[in-house]
Amino acid sequence: MSRRTATARKSPKPRSRPLLAPDVTYVDYKDTDLLRRFLSDRGKIRSRRITRVTAQQQRLIAAAVKNAREMALLPYSSRPGQTAGQSVRSSPAG
Repeated sequence: MSRRTATARKSPKPRSRPLLAPDVTYVDYKDTDLLRRFLSDRGKIRSRRITRVTAQQQRLIAAAVKNAREMALLPYSSRPGQTAGQSVRSSPAG
């Protein structure tokens, strides 16, 4: 077995921090364009590690997303081709 030698890692590319943009002053549940940046394609809230926000900002985002869902501004889930009450399976055989 070969030992891993001490190699210098490349520094990661600096990623944008969406809440540090100059046009964002606070997280509002009515700002659906901002909140959609923190949702996955399935409608789940993305983790802090992915979105690069602090713990306090993540709590504010989560509360805003939940309020927006309650007010029907954002979907609870966004699976393509599925509506409420439908099963994922196709029609039964037979």
